Amino acid sequence: MKWLLFAWKNVLRNRRRALLALLIIAVGTAAGLIGGGFALFTYESLAEMTARDTGHVVVGHSAYFDDDEELPMQNGLSGAGKLTEKFAEMPGVRAVVPRLQFSGLISNGDKSTIFVGTGVDPESEFRLRGPQMTFVSGEVLSSPSPSVPEVVIGHELAKLMKAKPGSSLTLLATTTEGNLNAVDVTVKGIISVGVPDIDKRLVLTALPAAQKLLLTDKVSTLSLYIKDIDQTDTLLAQVKAAEPQLAAKTWLDLAVFYQSVKELYNRIFGILGAIMVVIILFAMINTLGMAVVERTREIGTLRAIGSQPGEIVRNFVLEGLVIGFGGALLGMIMALATTVFLMFANLQMPPPPGRSTGYALLVNYSTPLYLGATLAVLLVSGVAAWLVSAKAARKPITEALAHV
Repeated sequence: MKWLLFAWKNVLRNRRRALLALLIIAVGTAAGLIGGGFALFTYESLAEMTARDTGHVVVGHSAYFDDDEELPMQNGLSGAGKLTEKFAEMPGVRAVVPRLQFSGLISNGDKSTIFVGTGVDPESEFRLRGPQMTFVSGEVLSSPSPSVPEVVIGHELAKLMKAKPGSSLTLLATTTEGNLNAVDVTVKGIISVGVPDIDKRLVLTALPAAQKLLLTDKVSTLSLYIKDIDQTDTLLAQVKAAEPQLAAKTWLDLAVFYQSVKELYNRIFGILGAIMVVIILFAMINTLGMAVVERTREIGTLRAIGSQPGEIVRNFVLEGLVIGFGGALLGMIMALATTVFLMFANLQMPPPPGRSTGYALLVNYSTPLYLGATLAVLLVSGVAAWLVSAKAARKPITEALAHV
């Protein structure tokens, strides 16, 4: 403790220089923590969005994920009802949602275009999608399905079809037998998922209506939802043990966009962190280097009365750690203040490429991130102090005493 007190007093010998170094470290630490917190917020948001879209674990036919289908529903899942009941009894599962993926043409009588549709369970689908799916107008699909099938279509597709809630459209698709089948539907609602390219093709209808259109009783997949996303791998293992003949994947296996964004952000903020480390290193080298030059004769005096080079270096390293810890502490306070401010400021980021809606600008707090940043700053400060003091501590005593 006495050596830390001694180092603190040495730091105060030149307050202006020490304060400047401390501020540089604080700004660098805060920048790294804010950038890292924003990346963590982005990862968490994308993970939640992807899991809501696909389900935490997706179960399908053994060939569903790897093989292309020559006919619709060739790799569909049979016995979905019994499987749904079985999976619903597994610990932690809060919902099992069947989905049927299909595509075809949608027409208003004057114009036709390609659509990508999904047969869903209305009672659970819109509840689980949450804020990811916004209703522009209309309502959710009726349950049970009415005699005339209903659809919910994308906002851009509704513009193209000149459709609104209550409009009549026609869906045309290829059946499981390879023939064409058509069904008249009523537009129940118009939605947006925030991606214009998807909104131009999106059609949702009740699962029985989709099965009737394709002449099948199968579903494409069963999506299992749980409360804690961290338990996804545990649930995957349970599903594979219970139904080894089926194929199952987690949301992460299917999250190509999430993995691409995470890889990009890791590189960007990794480079930012490296730049901050270099800035802190040069700031400490400059500050402590000037201190070493000014105190060279003092070093010679300490050597003359019996101090070892290691003790001299230790003193300077402790000074560097004192400055580094002070800068890291101030930087953490600045980052925390920014985090709290953004929670209440309601600032919005502009829409990313390919999307039509922005998102909230928030920064996550992470204890491992803050501890890691503090340790990194202390390590850099200690290394900088050692670099500038080691040579001076080994300088001959007579040369050090004669230094001007």
